[in-house]
This record gives sequence, C-alpha cells and structure tokens, in this order.
Amino acid sequence: MDAPGRVAGIDEVGRGPLAGPVVVAAIVLDPATFPKDLCPFIKDSKALTAKRREQLLERLLPLGRIGLGAASVREIDRINILNATMLAMARAVAALKMTPALALVDGNRAPNLACPVRTVVRGESVSLSIAAASIVAKVTRDRLMARLAARHPAYGWERNAGYGTTAHRDALFAHGVTPHHRLSFRPIPYILSQAAGAA
Repeated sequence: MDAPGRVAGIDEVGRGPLAGPVVVAAIVLDPATFPKDLCPFIKDSKALTAKRREQLLERLLPLGRIGLGAASVREIDRINILNATMLAMARAVAALKMTPALALVDGNRAPNLACPVRTVVRGESVSLSIAAASIVAKVTRDRLMARLAARHPAYGWERNAGYGTTAHRDALFAHGVTPHHRLSFRPIPYILSQAAGAA
C-alpha cells in the first residue's frame, strides 16, 4: 500500500502500438478505506486476463479519484511518443480536479506536473496506486480500440489493441492505412511509400 496522503499513481498504456492513442490513468486511493482483501489482486494489468481487469475496474471505480488523459495519433506523430505520453500524463492529473501531494509515475521519465513527481521503475509491482492505474488505463484503451475496430474491422484491434501483430501488419499491406494509424511508426511510412509508388 502506498503512503497515506493524496498520492496519485500514474501509468500509461499504448506506447508501442501502430494504431490508436496513448492512454494514461491517474488514481488517488485512500489507504484507510481501501479493502485489504482487494490488495493482492491489484497488479500489473499485463499479468491479468481481460475479464479479470474488467472485474477489478468495477471494484476500483468507487474506491478512488480517477483521472484519464490521452494523446492522439496526430499528437504522437507531431511530438513523438515520449512527449505525447508526458502530455497524456499531465492531462490525466489535471482530470483529477485536485492537486496530489505526490505523483508516483511508472518508469524512469518524469512528466512536468504541478506537484512533486517520483518515478518508480516497475512501479506496478511496488505501488498499489500505480498498479491500479495500469488496470484503469488498459481497460479504457482496450474498450476504445474495440470501438474503433467496429469501424475498421480488417485490422483486429479488438484482439490486438493496435499492436503490430502479424495479422495487423498483413491487414495493413492488404487494406492500407487508416486515420488511426501512427504515421511515424514503422512499417507505416514504408506502406505509404509503396502505395504512392503504385499510384
């Protein structure tokens, strides 16, 4: 459990995919009221099944103050994925509608926030609030990608969340690039150049 006080755990999802935004969650939990029986189940979202993440999200929603932030594919292409992630983190903290006493950020790069920031490498394993934020961010982004998949069904985003799986890459070569693809991420520039050469 994190130290008492207004500590916000922050984590991102979606730095590596070929499509879709990067999404960040910030969450402030109250150690005094957080259910002790829930603690062992709050862990890195990647270690949980999709069904389990959904179940845990429903438990987390009434327990903490949650802020969500995102950076679009256009922002990612314009300012690069690292800067876009930092921007999304600032937006997530702003969405809390309060200023934390401290922000715990997963990783080793600190965003510019209006509060002190401490980076925590592999933060999901040592901070309950970072692990909770990873679950909130993952479910939020997966739901978004599933909605986008309904409009662009060829790419399998409801299964791969925009990551560069073999099926996703094959679909890119077969069907081309959508407005939701990151133009600065390989192999997107190559596909665009091939399409331009064939025109």
